[in-house]
Amino acid sequence: MSLSVAPRRLAGRLFIVMAGLALAFAASAAEPTAAQRAAFKQAYAAAQQGGDGWRAQANGLQDYPLYPYLEAAALTHDIRQIDRPQVEDYLKRNPGLIPATDLRRDFLAELARRQDWDNFLAMYQPGQGDTLACSALQAQLSKGTPLDFDRDLAALWAKPKLPSTCDPVLSAAHDQGLLTPQRLWDRIDRAADAGQPGSINAIAGWLPGEDAESARRIASALSDPAAASVAANQWPDTPRNRQAATLALERLARRQSVTADIAWQKLQGHFAFSPEQRNRVEYAIALFHATDYDQGALARLAALPAASQTDTSREWRVRAALAQQDWRAVLAAIDAMPAAQQRDGEWRWFRARALTELGRQSEAQQVLTSLATEPTFHGFLAADRLDAPYGICPNTLNGDEQREQALLANRALLRAFELYAVGLPRQARREWTQAMDGADAQTLRLAVDLATRRGWYDRAVFTFNTGDALRYYEHRFPLASQDGLVPQAQEAGIDPSWAYAILRAESAWMSDARSGADARGLMQLLPSTAALVAKRNGISWGGGDTLFDPVTNIILGTRYLAQMAERFSGSIWLASAAYNAGPGKVDQWLEARGTLPADIFVATIPYKETREYVARVMSFAVIYDWRQHGNAVPLSQRLTPIGQGFSLPDARSQRKLVACPAVTTPAPAEASSAAPASNMAPPSAASSGTH
Repeated sequence: MSLSVAPRRLAGRLFIVMAGLALAFAASAAEPTAAQRAAFKQAYAAAQQGGDGWRAQANGLQDYPLYPYLEAAALTHDIRQIDRPQVEDYLKRNPGLIPATDLRRDFLAELARRQDWDNFLAMYQPGQGDTLACSALQAQLSKGTPLDFDRDLAALWAKPKLPSTCDPVLSAAHDQGLLTPQRLWDRIDRAADAGQPGSINAIAGWLPGEDAESARRIASALSDPAAASVAANQWPDTPRNRQAATLALERLARRQSVTADIAWQKLQGHFAFSPEQRNRVEYAIALFHATDYDQGALARLAALPAASQTDTSREWRVRAALAQQDWRAVLAAIDAMPAAQQRDGEWRWFRARALTELGRQSEAQQVLTSLATEPTFHGFLAADRLDAPYGICPNTLNGDEQREQALLANRALLRAFELYAVGLPRQARREWTQAMDGADAQTLRLAVDLATRRGWYDRAVFTFNTGDALRYYEHRFPLASQDGLVPQAQEAGIDPSWAYAILRAESAWMSDARSGADARGLMQLLPSTAALVAKRNGISWGGGDTLFDPVTNIILGTRYLAQMAERFSGSIWLASAAYNAGPGKVDQWLEARGTLPADIFVATIPYKETREYVARVMSFAVIYDWRQHGNAVPLSQRLTPIGQGFSLPDARSQRKLVACPAVTTPAPAEASSAAPASNMAPPSAASSGTH
């Protein structure tokens, strides 16, 4: 959430005005008590079992901010038994509340299951997702009302993938003659661009004759590019088959660049590819030869036509040159980048490295001097090279008690805080988003400060993520002693600053984080990994859900970190790479490029996520060290040469001073946290789920 959010709704624009009017209420409103929270938890557990048994346990909670969640939970559990009057009564009493919106959506889905289209149409409101939109069209069809493509289908048709609820609607549209060949091909092209072969196969049969087979070939190019690349030798040379062959070769290059290269040599003589198609295939093959660091990859990237080059191909030209430590080629590749790309800290660092290696020290010094003021991975490396202080410029939040009290009059924000307090963080984030919709920068800052004081740390991470807000280090890098990270890290024999950095990069302090691979909690452990770590260390193991308990997660996470550090001879940056990508992958990279200096090895990690993860973790470790001690062990000491370990800091360790440069610019926006989950707010690049 940016601090420059503009008001989007009248309610948002009047946020402060309404809060000010409610100041007297907020000032007099008492903080909910521990007893109320305990009673709510018991009543909520009962409500989730359905029926009315929860009401007795909720006696006295009628004025508690979360009371509406109780009845909604019971009604949701009983969704197959309740009727429309019950739901509408709840909606009338709780207008605009998130649980009311959820209950309406869930009950509409139930009405669709019952095919109770009269009640469905009476309660349906547009804008509740594709599933219900298609159910509404089914309801319309049940009344004998034909479909109109522009009115009913155009918006859905433009999406590359639709839920199965839409299948009967699309079949009806086909039967009505609305899905012309041109419309079918438009959807197939969108699905192809989005990599959705299932969407293509679902409608391919509605095309006439050979067109249907061509569509299926496009789908096969997406789902099995290796087989499609072989089969393509027998396909007729038609525009659609050339499209399928191009897609297959591009996809195959990503997985097997050498195999794609061989297939390309064969298919060039079979199909009359267009210049644009040729450029696309040659680009993909050159790029993925580079990511495999194959012989000749550097030359292939440099030889790409200017029109085919992208920021990605130019970046990989530098990485391929770095892998060879060909410093003239490194400098030439960086010089070939657009000015905006050259300004990235990584390329400024390697420009300085190349200039130094080529004996142009004064030019390198100029680049390093500018870069060394930035609180980033490469900025810290530049400061170490110059023996300069780290350029960290903290900013503090000034409280405003009157405005804070006014903020607490916002019932949605109060519900958010209470949901977090009773252990329902996913629901808390939704209430927060609603409460902060349209809020100005000052209001956001105050709300984040209130959240941080309540131990809800992830709000700062996701809110203070651009511009000057990055300087709120106290909030963005909290020291949560109640979770026991420092003593657990010390007991595991690892640096607490590194453990903090891993936690911060993995989950952004979201204790309920859960990745698509089922990595869980603050340090994003897979249940299977956690069970092995627990067994190895003689720690009791209560199953996967215990990983959502911060204390348990940190105990097991610090032990696993120690295990990874031991696996890589005490190298914490290699252990960080293994934590993200898996130790087996790191072993492969070491076998291929294990003689490189550490900074170059990081830059040549093939996985973008892991590459950025290592840089993020190592810079976070510096910041957390400074947060704890007022200075920091230099990053260059943490980035030990391959084969050497990092010694735990002690009283004799060299430490780097931190100073705010006289002239500063905001640090670059922080990269996405590496462990988003299905119930996480953005931003998140997905976790690899290997640990």
